[in-house]
Amino acid sequence: MKAVLTRVNSAEVSVAEEIVGAISAPDTGGILALIGVHREDDADDAALMARKIAELRILRDEKSVQEIGAPVLVVSQFTLQGRTKKGRRPSWSDAAPGELAYPLIAQVITELKNRGIPVSQGQFGAMMQVSSVNDGPFTVLVDTKN
Repeated sequence: MKAVLTRVNSAEVSVAEEIVGAISAPDTGGILALIGVHREDDADDAALMARKIAELRILRDEKSVQEIGAPVLVVSQFTLQGRTKKGRRPSWSDAAPGELAYPLIAQVITELKNRGIPVSQGQFGAMMQVSSVNDGPFTVLVDTKN
């Protein structure tokens, strides 16, 4: 499982011009988490990803989401699993099919909520428009396999 975690002041995701998820935390910052599920990922990867999102000290003053109760916007993004080694077109063969990816994204969201973290989310499988006001900018990559 791979994720791009960006510290944001605010972020929102829309489907068909309707906002389906949004966070705002101008004082503390929050996290926009774009998450791509690999075809070999399992529940352990989802648990590790939730732990990393909750505990990484990437907010202001080296605080974590869990420490200050900062919000997280989770957006599933299979394109993070794209391979670009050969040719000019990315290969999506490493991305998990929806029936595998959906429950693992849902597990990440559930585990974050179980930690008391406010979570908003995109709409799985939909064509989404994501906008954010980045803070810093500060962005890290997380890969549960590395």
